[in-house]
Amino acid sequence: MREIKFTDPHRKKHFDLFNHMNHPHYCLCANVEITALLAHLKAVGISFTPAIVYLISRVANEIPAFRQRIRGEKVIEHEQVNPSFSVHTKVSDVFSFCEVTYEPAASSFIASALAQMKRMEEAPVLEDQDRDDYLFLSALPWISFTGLTHAMHYHPCDSVPRITWGKYFEEGDKIKMPLSVQVHHALVDGRHMGQYYQQWEALAAEPARWLGMG
Repeated sequence: MREIKFTDPHRKKHFDLFNHMNHPHYCLCANVEITALLAHLKAVGISFTPAIVYLISRVANEIPAFRQRIRGEKVIEHEQVNPSFSVHTKVSDVFSFCEVTYEPAASSFIASALAQMKRMEEAPVLEDQDRDDYLFLSALPWISFTGLTHAMHYHPCDSVPRITWGKYFEEGDKIKMPLSVQVHHALVDGRHMGQYYQQWEALAAEPARWLGMG
């Protein structure tokens, strides 16, 4: 972790402008193509949810703005951020948080995620941890949504990204999935958001390159 100092005066003005707003978060929803990814997951028998969580987390870790957080008057940048995602439980009709430490190797991460998901199904957790090295992820597998808002603290506003995926669907000969990304505008600009979606789809188009053969 390191402290970030904005030496570019225009960048500093950009940060100050959005950081002092009452509602500094903004959210984009786009339909990302998962045709090749879904076919590969089915072919090699890899579970959909941990693979999606890995891909979401990998791209976020590769873009510095998604690892930056606001702490009072300071901006810090984590070396790594880790997903906390929602999973269904067997003991309740509401979800559980499921925290997994991010690992660059997809196979290792997916194995850890599957084990943790199984634990949370039987012993759910819904506790707000006092940490900001998270990515808050959730799934709405019943809905191909076109917009989304999140419950969150606004005073002071936290700066943890919130990323949600929904029900995938066919569009012509392609399969697409809604992906919503909500971020703090003082840290993540539109260019960073565009970079996120571009890198996400580039990886999803070549799953064998990072998932291997299962």
